Amino acid sequence: MSRIPGISRSKPKHAMSTENKLRADVTRLMNRQAAADDYFAVLLADRADVYEAWQNAEAKAARAEDTVVWQDHRLCKQEAELGRLRAQLAPYLAADANANAITVPPSERDSSRFEDQATAPIDVRELRNRFAAGPVVSLHHSPQAADPTHIPAPAA
Repeated sequence: MSRIPGISRSKPKHAMSTENKLRADVTRLMNRQAAADDYFAVLLADRADVYEAWQNAEAKAARAEDTVVWQDHRLCKQEAELGRLRAQLAPYLAADANANAITVPPSERDSSRFEDQATAPIDVRELRNRFAAGPVVSLHHSPQAADPTHIPAPAA
């Protein structure tokens, strides 16, 4: 709209023409197409990297499987060889053990000293049966407290 009264414009002063609008749309769409192409190229590169890593992993797994099979075969052969060698060596080990046997006459323990004398059998009955005649008395408050070896007699 004009500032001068009575003069009017049919279109605003800064309005874009249809041709300029179409050019702007084409430019925007070309930029979007370029961004999509770049993104697609990145996706293809990532796919190639993943496929290569998958092929490497498959190759390593196949090599590992071959190694395991080979090691298992080798181990079985060595175990068989070990069994054969043990059977071959057994008579020599037995002859050596018999030739170098250690023979010691049976000895008797000297129990003449006080510390080495045999002890009395240990009573292992339950406390309930052992003290059925009466309650257990604390040795701290009894006349037998002076004798640390005193144990109440078991009930018959």
